[in-house]
Amino acid sequence: MTRARNPEGALTKRCTCTDPDTGKRLASRCPKLRRPSGGWHPTHGVWGYQIELPIRPTQPRRQLRRSGFDSRDDATAELRHARALLDLADGDRDLAIEVADLLHACRPGTPLPDRDAVAARVRAGVPASVPTTTGEYLSAWLEGRRGLAEKTVRGYSDHIRLYLVPHLGKIPIQSLRTAHIEAMFTAIGRQQDAIRAARTSTDPDVRAKVKGVRPMGAASTQRLYATLRKALNDAVVRAKLIPTNPALGVELPTAKRPKARVWTAKAVEHWQATGKRPSPVMVWMPAQAGRFLDHTERHDIVLYAMFLLILHRGLRRGEACGLRDHDVDLDAGYLTVVEQITTVGYTPITRPVKSDAGDRMVPLGPKTIAVLRAYFDMRRRWQSVNGTDWPDTGLFFVRPDGKPWHPQTISDRFDHLVAKAGLPPVRLHDLRHCAATYLRHGGADMKEVQETLGHSTIGLTSDTYTSVILELERGSADAAADLIPRNDTAA
Repeated sequence: MTRARNPEGALTKRCTCTDPDTGKRLASRCPKLRRPSGGWHPTHGVWGYQIELPIRPTQPRRQLRRSGFDSRDDATAELRHARALLDLADGDRDLAIEVADLLHACRPGTPLPDRDAVAARVRAGVPASVPTTTGEYLSAWLEGRRGLAEKTVRGYSDHIRLYLVPHLGKIPIQSLRTAHIEAMFTAIGRQQDAIRAARTSTDPDVRAKVKGVRPMGAASTQRLYATLRKALNDAVVRAKLIPTNPALGVELPTAKRPKARVWTAKAVEHWQATGKRPSPVMVWMPAQAGRFLDHTERHDIVLYAMFLLILHRGLRRGEACGLRDHDVDLDAGYLTVVEQITTVGYTPITRPVKSDAGDRMVPLGPKTIAVLRAYFDMRRRWQSVNGTDWPDTGLFFVRPDGKPWHPQTISDRFDHLVAKAGLPPVRLHDLRHCAATYLRHGGADMKEVQETLGHSTIGLTSDTYTSVILELERGSADAAADLIPRNDTAA
């Protein structure tokens, strides 16, 4: 029997040679495993080891068997590693069984758990057993999160399902390295480049394959990275699975906040010729905003007041949808933003606004109040027609049947109105940018703009809304030139 025994387990050596008569593998019985002198042959066969694992009272015998080592020293080193993990139990039978479960779950060819990491878990009083793969850890991590908003959970779930598990899921959590994460982002970047190229292809079949597929931009990539970084931070601090966070060494392009650009005559002309917008964030000139409101008042009186309020006071879509009757005081001339209706997938959810700064009081001017009063009178007529079928939602903006608006319906109706009015395209959220820009260039200081919009910092307001409306700036365009004296007779 070609097996050496020691107190810590058993070493084995075997090969793949077969019996010429039976065709069965000789394994450890192969005579070539030893030299004529009796010593082990240095190149024939591979080393392995086996070690008995603790079991529960009703559990059958189980062993950790590993092979494929090129040298006896390598097999011995891993056997000692396994023994060191079992020794962490220090006489605690339950802990010994936990460590045995951990060892027994290790797949062939994968490294054993790091002894120091398991020891840290034991010292922290958390279970020694760990998920064997990064994918299993991420799933368990998400399931264990508490107190998160539904939208946040959905974002984490999408990141794990669509990107992290496909790229990193099979890697043992304790073997995950910075290089693995960098390779994932490189692969994702190439995939997104391919999507962008397909969307601009001259081949309609190629464009059709990516129809409705939005490539991931720098900001979305940063959010994916933030999910992974948070999950691995918890693996270090809370779960004690790994000693350090491998995501901390990853460098990604900075996500720059897009600058708002104005739909000047030249910008409109270029868009009409090429179909391209100067920026993802576009602001209408005041005359264009007026055309939109005039068109909406004639063709969608039901939503006219909501769009006007967003354009005048910069509310977010969800804030307008979630505005309650008792939040609006037209006599005092202000409204309070407290709740919002957003979506998770396509499902509407009502929740508080996302920050303390977002929970705010917004003053209303006479023109805005007049339109809101007219809407309120119209809503009373709707309620009278519906009678007892009118639902008591408590919301200020409702459909003619009294039911809440779905946020996506608001966006769809807005896009339809913009197209029918023949205006250059802006997103519904861009009405908020319009409001901020009009406020700023109408004389409001940056602090007032910040408070009206509900930004948490004035820096965010300043960085986002620095665009200027050129038509309103022309009066000071020659201010510097006017201060410089010139000799009118100079050649």
